Amino acid sequence: MAWSQDEERMLAMIERHLTDEDPKLAARLESFNHRVSHSQGRGRQGGGARRRPGRSTLIIAVSWLLIATLIATLLVMALRHDAAAFPV
Repeated sequence: MAWSQDEERMLAMIERHLTDEDPKLAARLESFNHRVSHSQGRGRQGGGARRRPGRSTLIIAVSWLLIATLIATLLVMALRHDAAAFPV
């Protein structure tokens, strides 16, 4: 959606005032805006192509799967041991 001329003029005044009052903050915001626009442009390559999960995400997922398997195995062993201890 396009800005009206009054809105653009007010935003420009706010930007000039911010730059005059706190140039360090203005530089940080500009750097942040540059990084955000750069990462958004990179994420849209190929018409909405999805990113592959990173190596750390994959390691965490496999670790959780192994932990869940270990807990399930221990529970099954404990329940079988209890069932064998009390014959019906």
